[in-house]
Amino acid sequence: MYRDIVIVSAARTPFGRYCGALREMDYFDLGALPMREVLSRVSLPGSVVDEVFWGVGDTSVCKDVYTPVAARQTLLKAGLPPETPSVALDKACVSAMSAMHLGCRAIVAGEIKVALAGGATSFSQVPLIVRNLRWSGFRMGHVQMEDPLLALGYKDFNPVSVDSDNVAIEHGISRQEQDEWALRSHQNYGTNWRAGKFKDEMMPITLVKKSKESCSLEIDEQYRADASTERLAKLPGIYGCKGITAGNAPGLNDGATAILLMTREKAYELGLTPLAEIVSMASIAIHPNRMPEGPAYAAKKALDLAGITLDHIAVMEINEAFAAVPLVSTLMLGENDPVKTERIRSKTNVNGGAIAIGHPNTASGARLVMNLMYELRRRGGGYALASICGGLAQADACVIKVC
Repeated sequence: MYRDIVIVSAARTPFGRYCGALREMDYFDLGALPMREVLSRVSLPGSVVDEVFWGVGDTSVCKDVYTPVAARQTLLKAGLPPETPSVALDKACVSAMSAMHLGCRAIVAGEIKVALAGGATSFSQVPLIVRNLRWSGFRMGHVQMEDPLLALGYKDFNPVSVDSDNVAIEHGISRQEQDEWALRSHQNYGTNWRAGKFKDEMMPITLVKKSKESCSLEIDEQYRADASTERLAKLPGIYGCKGITAGNAPGLNDGATAILLMTREKAYELGLTPLAEIVSMASIAIHPNRMPEGPAYAAKKALDLAGITLDHIAVMEINEAFAAVPLVSTLMLGENDPVKTERIRSKTNVNGGAIAIGHPNTASGARLVMNLMYELRRRGGGYALASICGGLAQADACVIKVC
């Protein structure tokens, strides 16, 4: 348990749609935005940060593809002192929450007092690649290019959508349930965005495009106000899936998140009011083709570490890597009891999830935590639980408390 670690600032960019408003933004500039913002919100200089922990899943989007030290370049762009050490880590969708976890561990170990954690992803800038030319003796002829985003997953394994589809079928989750959850995600997001609930976490950004035209982005582009059961039902399954479609899955999104963590003592020393307390964090891994079950196992571990049960949790979010993921994991947390499961689902993803908000994968874990934190503060306090799965079935969870 992390009783003495608190969040003092948290922010994110709006999430862009694939090849949308953020497609021209340099990867390091994108990540630097929330890094600067979290410090600006509490009027702190970059020198207060002892170490940066940063989720980076795809270095192909960086100007320096080979060992770009992406966390390092991003913090320098953000104006942090060059003496600031950093770690870039790749746990796919789990990365930003694991970055928080590593920061908490360093604080508990007594090595640091202040950590900046988060991550950035730019799917829009993923390049096409050509393999083996270096040593194949190529002299003439056509070159075959490869799209890393096609059937997104891992070459020695099934696409993550296929495995997730199979697990959903095993648990009796229907295509209709997945479409209904997707629609709920858009509806919850739309209602709460219009109510201004995302203003706490989301920093509007002004974009200047190559054409020199400027525009402001103040909403997550993935959101579809016109989503309906009829439209969702018309979409075909992807990669042979029976239940998973482009409509009940998130997009390939661009965006960045950042959270500033420190000891409670340090927060008081700096004159800051903690926004939330990190109660516990957990990391797990299961068989690589069982990804939708991961958040349930991680959630159980985090709850056990916190010494509480789901009954103590006011709100929770299970990342919508696909609609199948929260549906499977809530069913497991409800022990396959329909009444328990429905009670759990009623307090899950209350502001929508990645299907509507977007899923810039190595940034998402921190988004879940900050969204729940601000929601708890609006409700007057309590406990919240965030859980997220990642590639090849790793998962993280975090329990926070607002007094």
